[in-house]
Amino acid sequence: MWIQPEEVLLAGALWVSERANPFFILQRRRGHGRGGGLSGLLVGTLDVVLDSSARVAPYRILLQTADSQIYWNIACGSSRKEITEHWDWLESNLLQTISIFDNDEDVTTFVKGKISGIIAEENRLKPGEEQEEDCGKFREAELKMRKLFGMPDEEKLVNYYSCSYWKGRVPRQGWLYLSVNHLCFYSFLLGKEVTLVVQWTEVTQLEKNATLVFPESIRVSTRHTEHFFSMFLNINDTFKLMEQLANIAMRQLLDNEAFAADRSLPKPCKTLKNVSALKRDLDARAKNERYRAMFRLMQDERLDGHTDCTLWTPFAKMHVVGQLFISNNYICFNSREEDLCQLIIPLREVSIVEKADSSSVLPCPVSISTKNKMNFLFANLKDRDFLVQRISDFLQRTPDSSWGDTSPPESWFPFTQIFLCLQAASGVSSSSSAGSESVHRGRHYHPGLPTASQGLLQLYHRDAPEDLGPKAMKEKMKEEAWNIHFSEFGRGVCMYRTSRTRELVLNGIPERLRGELWLLFSGAQNEMATHPGYYGDLVEQAMGLCSLATEEIERDLHRSMPEHRAFQNETGIAALRRVLTAYAHRNPGIGYCQAMNIVTSVLLLYCTEEEAFWLLVALCERMLPDYYNTRVVGALVDQGVFEELTRAFLPLLYEHMQELGVISTISLSWFLTLFLSVMPFDSAVLLVDCFFYEGIKVIFQVALAVLHDNMDALLSCSDEGEAMTILGRYLDNVVNKQTVAPPIPHLHALLTSGDEPPPEIDIFDLIKSSYEKFGSLRSDVIEQMRFKQRLKVIQSLEDTAKRSVVRAMMTESAFTIEELEELYCIFKSKHMTSCYWGSSSSAADRHDPSLPYLEQYRIDPVQFTQLFTALGPWICGGHTPTLSARLFRLLDQNQDGLVNFKEFITGLSGMYHGDMTEKLKLLYKLHLPPALCPEEAESALEATHFFTEDEPRESSFLSDLDLLGQEVTSGLYFCGLRKPVVALLSDEKVKDYRYYLRMWAKEKEPKRETIKDLPRMNQEQFIELCKTLYNMFSEEPLEQELYHSIATVASLLLRIGEVGKKFNNGTKKTETAATAQAPPSVQAPPPTQAPPPDLQREEGPGEGGSGESQVCRALADAQLEPAVLQTSDEETKDDTSVSSYSVVSSGSLQCEDIADDTVLIGGEQRRGSVLDVDWSITFEQVLASLLTEPPLVDYFERKGDIQSKMAACKAQRVVERQISSASDHELTQHSI
Repeated sequence: MWIQPEEVLLAGALWVSERANPFFILQRRRGHGRGGGLSGLLVGTLDVVLDSSARVAPYRILLQTADSQIYWNIACGSSRKEITEHWDWLESNLLQTISIFDNDEDVTTFVKGKISGIIAEENRLKPGEEQEEDCGKFREAELKMRKLFGMPDEEKLVNYYSCSYWKGRVPRQGWLYLSVNHLCFYSFLLGKEVTLVVQWTEVTQLEKNATLVFPESIRVSTRHTEHFFSMFLNINDTFKLMEQLANIAMRQLLDNEAFAADRSLPKPCKTLKNVSALKRDLDARAKNERYRAMFRLMQDERLDGHTDCTLWTPFAKMHVVGQLFISNNYICFNSREEDLCQLIIPLREVSIVEKADSSSVLPCPVSISTKNKMNFLFANLKDRDFLVQRISDFLQRTPDSSWGDTSPPESWFPFTQIFLCLQAASGVSSSSSAGSESVHRGRHYHPGLPTASQGLLQLYHRDAPEDLGPKAMKEKMKEEAWNIHFSEFGRGVCMYRTSRTRELVLNGIPERLRGELWLLFSGAQNEMATHPGYYGDLVEQAMGLCSLATEEIERDLHRSMPEHRAFQNETGIAALRRVLTAYAHRNPGIGYCQAMNIVTSVLLLYCTEEEAFWLLVALCERMLPDYYNTRVVGALVDQGVFEELTRAFLPLLYEHMQELGVISTISLSWFLTLFLSVMPFDSAVLLVDCFFYEGIKVIFQVALAVLHDNMDALLSCSDEGEAMTILGRYLDNVVNKQTVAPPIPHLHALLTSGDEPPPEIDIFDLIKSSYEKFGSLRSDVIEQMRFKQRLKVIQSLEDTAKRSVVRAMMTESAFTIEELEELYCIFKSKHMTSCYWGSSSSAADRHDPSLPYLEQYRIDPVQFTQLFTALGPWICGGHTPTLSARLFRLLDQNQDGLVNFKEFITGLSGMYHGDMTEKLKLLYKLHLPPALCPEEAESALEATHFFTEDEPRESSFLSDLDLLGQEVTSGLYFCGLRKPVVALLSDEKVKDYRYYLRMWAKEKEPKRETIKDLPRMNQEQFIELCKTLYNMFSEEPLEQELYHSIATVASLLLRIGEVGKKFNNGTKKTETAATAQAPPSVQAPPPTQAPPPDLQREEGPGEGGSGESQVCRALADAQLEPAVLQTSDEETKDDTSVSSYSVVSSGSLQCEDIADDTVLIGGEQRRGSVLDVDWSITFEQVLASLLTEPPLVDYFERKGDIQSKMAACKAQRVVERQISSASDHELTQHSI
């Protein structure tokens, strides 16, 4: 690798010169490669302990001049081959040129300029990569990592740290390399080498702790081991990065999405030493996530920067200290003191940005005005000019903006004209809405629908008489309190959010304002405003489509709050159907999950359809992440967090509840439905108010308060059922005494009420109690706990999936449980490599979480070949990829180019544990379509041409695929029975209905494939089979005997085929006549095409001889194939193989028995030069012929040992390695 020239003062220290000329020196690091002695050990140890380990490549090239003592390092290399290429280039391109320079300074300047130019050109040719951003030292460290751990170029290093790895009780000082997909450690101390590689997807726990044994260390746990790292310079920075990388790995396991670097990340102002672009990317991601969570912003919002400032708050008449955040669509402010003031200003609402006059009281102020006449004054800004410029840049990109080209950054930006235009446009659209009603009438969703303009509660309370009772008056007082708040703090997205806002929310949001405020506090209002018309278009796309999600939605529609009259008619049900179906179409990864119907029903009561849809988006994708996916991972994570909180706040109760196993049972329904399914509706909806304002911490607080209130009763419980009853009855009696709505019967309460109803609990008292006792909970602490639990939950789900797969495959394969588990891990790891190192098809196409566990992970042909080569018992040298491709096509039943674990094990089990007949049957099928593709056949026949005249029906070569496909009967047939319904009814008196059920079951039952079901094999396919057999025994001890046996069997089968052909010739005329009268669907296949010229030349006119001559040629070709790929240490074996072939060809194939007019080699082309279409053999004949040869019988009856293959595969690591082309003494294998 060329590097920017760097000065080197001591060229000889710790380096050995291997080549030199008047201008350049090639050096090798002491201790690298052969020998080195004590000095080599000391240098290797120093490289590890000091900073040089991560930065010094083992080879380098120096530029030297005669008169100077300073050397310049211009290239480094991780292997001899790489550095030699650079050396050769210098000698051939620069040496002659610089020798004519008179001045040494000119030589140095010229070479440095040339090297810099080469580096610039390399970077220009790689525009998509971030290499030019990383400093040279970091790139050297990345090369070092790839060399040490055998990683490919796709594996990117994020950062590296000096630390100690505790092996037993002895610390090993070395370097920790954190890449996108792996944690790696390397140490070399006085000749002792320690190499560790852990995939992030294998990490089950990540903890930072301090004990007497391990002082301030990081513990990395996997399923089988624990690793401790300590002695970090900055342990917090390291641990945060490890958390991020582990989190990315968990997302890969959950979604199978590869990590994509952010290419649009702004360039740093200066090159940061030893900080990679990926590290900057991850730091920016972490900041973006905190920013979005703090202000409830959309997933694509990216923080541009933040600065300290003060905000003038007119309601408090004071300046509040805090931070100003700028992103591509928002200006946000958060006070330093919690809950004092928070502000969100969408740029679409901004009308004026201007610099105000600066004074000693108000230094560097900026005024921002919005379209609804609100004005915000920020002061004490450090770099006001830059800030105003950034805001103006973002405003110009805002869709509603229309700026002049000449506006200087300090000028104000008027929006009045645009605002008036928008007002006028809205007036026109409202006046013309009646005329467009006919246009909308054909749509599923249009503005004319009742639920398009108001919530369901408004629809049903519209005609009700006005209530003037005390509860109604209290509700009006709440509304008035909110109106006063709006007048003082503003209304809409730009409202000041203070502790007063929280107090009003905790006292309950009035029904009339509930929908508006839910949209505001959740951030859904911003999403809806930036996606006009999106919901309507989505409904039109989704309605009418049929999928698993829509079926589940239809099933649950009438279970959604059936006690509420809004969902006892088609208006409410239709609105619920549209919202759920639209969301399932928007996010097929989630689709539909039970509990979404309950939450969405409540949203529709207070919001219009479109508003309810965007609230559901906010819930599923931001506020309750991963709650409603297929495995409810988010709810399980929060269940684990709740258990931890219970242990922290209620330790005595926690221990007792763990014994009963109650926490995991109760908490899932509480979190998934936000208490809506376990608490009376009027009470639970107040919790939803708090949830939209405070987030998930309120749900945790209330859950802890419920346990605290029932602590004494729960501690006296003796079983799970009793505890569940206590909690159920308690929640049933949580009432809202201030509600104005008529009481809604709670079904759960009706079922669990006993003789003596427990005392009622006021929901306001419960919420107040939860804040008093557990209000110290912080959102950032909850996120930290979520991370810890996410590792446990996802790895636990992966273990469950593995156990399910192994249980299912136990009955379908002969592998042991341990073997299946190991094979599943290897198969899944191969799938995961496609997620982060790329492959011919995207990882998303290979993983479908809706499928059974057996079929979720899939691999492509390239990966299948790698696994087949590593694990398969039939290794055929250079012929192995061909055989692997055929097996892949045979197993790929749906022909989607991917094979799942079940199909993979089916093929592998047949090769290892089948009897001789089963193995030969599989081998036989591998040389018939669809396994044998037309391109592989030497005469390029079409697949349909392989069937013989007396086998006209189409055959399938995987038994279960063929036998499960049954004829679909017409409407006149019943349940697949061949008997018409009329006949069935007429025989009803005679036969019992169970008779027909038995008939139907018998018809549908898969029939076991017999050897008679296999189609015949033609001559070309037979030649391919001979090639495969001849390649299978190159490493067998009885190689000679097996080759003789193959030749004998081939000769015998050729004669059998000839005899069969002569036997069939007598009936050929009658068969031809019958075929001519038959319909096209059963006609015999067309004649085959002519073979290639090389086959034509070796064939004579005789029919019997042509086949044997082709086999001779095929066997010769088959022998030559592996010889090309053999290494030098196999040359002696190659000689033996050739000699064995000469014996086979001259002895075993009885050439003198072939017809006299046959020419085997060099014969001229005659009338018999096409392949014999009439020649064919059956599987029974192949089996019978092979049984005559004991060596072949012993070979196919021998049981394979997959344990050794799996051990070898594990030793090489399950990650794909980049083949190193270093010299022999540099080739070392690093294993975990």
